[in-house]
Amino acid sequence: MMDRSAVKEGWIESDGLRLRHVSWGREDAPSLVMLHGLRSYAHTWEPVADALADRYRVVALDQRGRGRSDWDPRRDYYAKAYVRDLEGLVAALDLQRFVLVGHSMGGANAFVYAAAWPERLAGLVIEDMGPGASVGSSGSQRIRRELLETPEAFSSWDEARAFWRRQRPNLTEAALASRLIHSLRESEPGRIAWRHDAAGIAAARLGASPQQLVDLWPLVRDLQVPTLLLRGGDSDFLSAGVADEMAAANRWIERVDIPRATHYVHDDQPLAFNRELRAWLDRLDDRTWRSGA
Repeated sequence: MMDRSAVKEGWIESDGLRLRHVSWGREDAPSLVMLHGLRSYAHTWEPVADALADRYRVVALDQRGRGRSDWDPRRDYYAKAYVRDLEGLVAALDLQRFVLVGHSMGGANAFVYAAAWPERLAGLVIEDMGPGASVGSSGSQRIRRELLETPEAFSSWDEARAFWRRQRPNLTEAALASRLIHSLRESEPGRIAWRHDAAGIAAARLGASPQQLVDLWPLVRDLQVPTLLLRGGDSDFLSAGVADEMAAANRWIERVDIPRATHYVHDDQPLAFNRELRAWLDRLDDRTWRSGA
């Protein structure tokens, strides 16, 4: 098991915001850059780092408005802004070539980055995200309801724990504990508040204009890097049909379903997620890491 004291913390500035990132593993090891989902945080990837940091450098960003990163007073929580932040992280860490991993919203951001900077990527890993999933799936409607119904704060940690357990019944106990630690804080005695900009993120998601949404189909079709699509076998967000279409649309995409996982694959089935990710990484040859397939 990884020594969790080995986690390193750093900060970058992007659009006037101070953004936090964490990393595990040797700095000279092949790098993975991890992008979390809508209401998540960098440390959600800790179990992945636990499994992979013996061989890889795992870097995770608290995307703007989440974790310990600054909230955006303009509420610019859209793909172009997230990709600017990622570009800043890549420049600050002088990452010449890496594998980019993204879950849900982070997967959409990863698609946009891959379209702009394919030469930077040794590979792309998309966790349960695809065209139309954010607006047309039953999972997207579930998330809209959650954003409208989530309390601003809780009166106790027990209440907060019960909330997350109701919202995510398939989470492992470790993933549930992680959400309590990293998505919430005691803002004052008897008040457990969100670390992320709950109101701003909800407003951006619920009020997005067509111009602020990204059509992922052209990005899927034009992918130029080895890509692993990890879908939750019980996902209500990315349908099996859309995943099939994605794999058929581009020869670079390898699609794997994880049984007994919902949209939150790495939280629901961490051992299977890590096993599939590591096996795919092991198939990337040295030439791919250096200069492309």
